[in-house]
Amino acid sequence: MIDEAARDLRRERRRGRIGEAGSESSRHPNYRSLKNPFLPQPIFSDDQVAAIHDTALRVLEELGIKVLLPEARAIYAKAGALVDEDSQMVRIGRDMVGAALASAPRSIPALGGDRSRDLTLELGSMTFLAGSGAPNVTDLERGRRPGTLAAFEEFIKLIQHFDVLHMLGPCVEPQDIDNRLRHYAVNRAQLTLSDKFPFVFARGTPQVEDGFEMIRLARGLSQDEFRAGAYCYTVINTNSPRQLDIPMAQGIIDFAKAGQVLVITPFCLAGAMAPITVAGALTLQHAEALAGLTLAQIVRPGAPVVYGSFSSNVDMKSGAPAFGTPEHIKATLGAGQLARYTGLPWRSGGGSAANISDAQAAHETQFALWGSVLAGATVCIHSAGWLEGGLSVSLEKLITDIEALQTIAELCAQTPGDADAIGFEAIAEVQPGGHFFSAAHTMARYRTAFYEPLVADWSNFGNWTQSGSKTATERATGIWKRILADFQPPPAAAATAGVLDEFIAKRTEEGGAAPVS
Repeated sequence: MIDEAARDLRRERRRGRIGEAGSESSRHPNYRSLKNPFLPQPIFSDDQVAAIHDTALRVLEELGIKVLLPEARAIYAKAGALVDEDSQMVRIGRDMVGAALASAPRSIPALGGDRSRDLTLELGSMTFLAGSGAPNVTDLERGRRPGTLAAFEEFIKLIQHFDVLHMLGPCVEPQDIDNRLRHYAVNRAQLTLSDKFPFVFARGTPQVEDGFEMIRLARGLSQDEFRAGAYCYTVINTNSPRQLDIPMAQGIIDFAKAGQVLVITPFCLAGAMAPITVAGALTLQHAEALAGLTLAQIVRPGAPVVYGSFSSNVDMKSGAPAFGTPEHIKATLGAGQLARYTGLPWRSGGGSAANISDAQAAHETQFALWGSVLAGATVCIHSAGWLEGGLSVSLEKLITDIEALQTIAELCAQTPGDADAIGFEAIAEVQPGGHFFSAAHTMARYRTAFYEPLVADWSNFGNWTQSGSKTATERATGIWKRILADFQPPPAAAATAGVLDEFIAKRTEEGGAAPVS
C-alpha cells in the first residue's frame, strides 16, 4: 500500500500535467551549450567520401560554377580561377580550394548580446534553430496567414524563452513592412527582444551595412571591435545546380570582409536541382559549398564559415520537396562525413512537408532531427515549427518540437553512475514486494530526477477527459499564449531601443535601403 508521502509525491509530480501543460518546473537544466554525445553515423566508406570530394573538385575545375556578380568573378580571377566573362562561368582549381579549406577556422566563437549566450561553433557542438524563411505563419486560433512584423516578434519572444533554441533566425517574412525598411524592423526586434546570436539578411551591401551598424550600436562596439569578433550570421544559398546569384555572392563578400559568420548552404533536391542519387546530390552540394567557401577565404583568410548542407529529395509525382524521408536522413549523414573530411563546423536542416501540425509533421521533423544528431551537425536549422517545406511556420508546432529538442538536450547531460546513483542502500531499504516512492533515495531526488514534459500529458484517461480532452497541439496553444503574455525582454536588450530607433528614423528619412536581386 502506498503511504501518504508517496501520494504527496505523486500529486506534486502530476501538478502541471493535469489541465494546462508547460507549468514551471523545479528542474533547471542547462540547455545553452550542448555537446553531441553520439558517435557520428556513416553511410559511405572512407574511400567513397574521398571519391565524392575528388569529384566535387573535378566539377569545379572542369565544369565550373556560374557567378552572376562581376565583383565576385574578379575576385576569383585575381586568385587564379579561370573566368569566362561571356558565360560568367568560373573554374576553380583544387589548389585554391585546398588553400581555402586550410585557412577556414575549425572553431568559431559566436558572440551573443550577453556572454551567457555565447556559442562555440565547431564539430561536436550542437545548436538548434527554429524554422526560418517562411512567407506564412499559422496557429490554431488565427489560421494560416501572410507573415507580419507582429508575427515575427512573437517568434523572437518564443525563441528567447527557450534555451534549447540557441540562435535567432528569420522565422517569418514581415510582409507588412516595405522591403526598403523591413530589415530595420527585423533587426530591431532581434536586438531589443533577445540577447541571442542574431541573423542579418544578405540582401545587398546597403542592407547588410545597416544591419552591422545596428548591431554595433546595440552592443556598444567600435568598427574594429566588430570586425574582430563574430556578432551575427547569415545564410547563403546557392542556386543549384552550379550557380551563385548576385545577392548571395555579394553577401559572401560583405560578411567575409566584416568577419561575420557565413553559413554557406546549397539547397540540392535530388531528382530536381541535383542528381537523383544521394551520392550525386551530395557531390553537387559539396562542390557548390566549396565554391562559396573559397570565395569567402579569398576575400578574408580566416573568415568564419560554416559548411552547409540541406539536401533531400522531391516527390517524383508532383515535384514537391520532401523532408524527413530516408533519403533526407541519408543525405544528412553523408554531409556529416564530408564536413568531417574538411574539419569544418557544419549546418544541417530539419523540417517537414506536412501542411498542418499533425502526426506526419511530427514524424518527418523528428526523423530529420535524429538524422542531424546522428550525423554530428553543429547547427540544425528548421528544427522547430517548420511546415509545408518552408512555406509556413506554426506556433503550436514550435512548442511541440521544443519537446523533442529538450529530450535531445537531456541526452547530452552526463548520467551519474557513481555509488550514490547506483543506490545499493535504496535497494536494501525497500523490502521485497515494496515500493520506492517514499524511499530516502527517492525523496532526496524526486523533484529533479526526471525530465518534466513541456506539452506531453501523462495523466490517465479519466483525468485527461476531465481537463478537456486536449490534444498536444491544443495544449501547445495555451503554452505559447502564456509565454507571450508573460514575456519580458532582457533588460540590456530592451535598453537598446532608443539608440536603434534614432538610427532607424535617420535611415528611413534617407529612404532606407532597397534589397538587391
